[in-house]
Amino acid sequence: MRRSIWHADDTSIGVALVHPMRGPAGIFGPACGLCAQLAADEVNRNGGVLGRELRLVPVDGGAPPHRVADEVETLVASGAVHGVTGWHISSVRQVLAPRIAHRVPYVYTALYEGGERTDGVYLTSETPAAQLRPAMRLLADERRIRRWYVVGNDYVWPRRTALAAHGYARESGGVVCGETYLPLGTEEFGPVLRAIERSAADGVLMLLVGSDAVRFNRAFASAGLPVRAPRLSTLMDENMLLASGADATTDLYSAAGFFASLANQDTLDFHGLYARRFGIEAPLPGSLGESCYEGVLLLAALVERARTLDVTAIGAGADKVSYEGPRGHLRLRRRHVSQRIYLARADGLDFDVLTELRPDRQDHRPH
Repeated sequence: MRRSIWHADDTSIGVALVHPMRGPAGIFGPACGLCAQLAADEVNRNGGVLGRELRLVPVDGGAPPHRVADEVETLVASGAVHGVTGWHISSVRQVLAPRIAHRVPYVYTALYEGGERTDGVYLTSETPAAQLRPAMRLLADERRIRRWYVVGNDYVWPRRTALAAHGYARESGGVVCGETYLPLGTEEFGPVLRAIERSAADGVLMLLVGSDAVRFNRAFASAGLPVRAPRLSTLMDENMLLASGADATTDLYSAAGFFASLANQDTLDFHGLYARRFGIEAPLPGSLGESCYEGVLLLAALVERARTLDVTAIGAGADKVSYEGPRGHLRLRRRHVSQRIYLARADGLDFDVLTELRPDRQDHRPH
């Protein structure tokens, strides 16, 4: 899928939707595009942004980071887009943000390693302190996991998240007993599986993207390792479960701010809108795709609150911005969205949501 070049006019506001159309993350790219379009439709039904139609301009966020940044910067410079949003890995964000965030608002929707402070960048998804820390603590309490092995792709998000995981493990009397980082697109997992066996790990922290996680799940199951060590992922949605297959998801946990199986009213309303718009055969709108819905809503709310496209004015009022979405009523604080985070366990090809994680307390509230 490639964008068509068009130039904004006084009747429309262009938004670059940067989401993966290739590579490991391409597995949930279609859901990202559909969820973003659903949000744009909603914004436009409610009068648009500053009275103008919001139009999405797709950009392949699965391309090499500098190529993505070149394309988005060209769109910004030409006036074709007035804002940027979407799910893409941190390597893309780190190249893209310095080039466009001082010129247009940039809403980043992927879970990430934390620490982003660039002016003009707003973040809707999970960070390790609120997502991984309470999940590891709970599994240490409930499953007695003391020895974690980290398997991640070799870039900034897995490595910085793993660094935080060392501290989280120690808080529960545990340790990270081994780490392996693999290139994006890895297909051979034999060496890391043997390393996990040798380490005597009783838990595996998966920091793998998309189809890499799918292939790892299959290899892990084929090696008979689910009976020895539960897996915990902070990047695992229903599309990835489906691709893994039910036989490969035994004792697999995921922590996220959204699961398709959440049975609250916000989630049910979202699924109803999505099914009516795209049909029951559409890709599953898991947490990764749904994040792009959040991104479009937040970008529209930021501009509407400021009543201008000026990035300085948008930033000045950002901490007063809130919006309603599938994850509930959400508010910005220091350019990050604060939200509920849940722990779920795979049940075949779906998730059973077990509890809402409580990042600031030792206890947890059953869902």
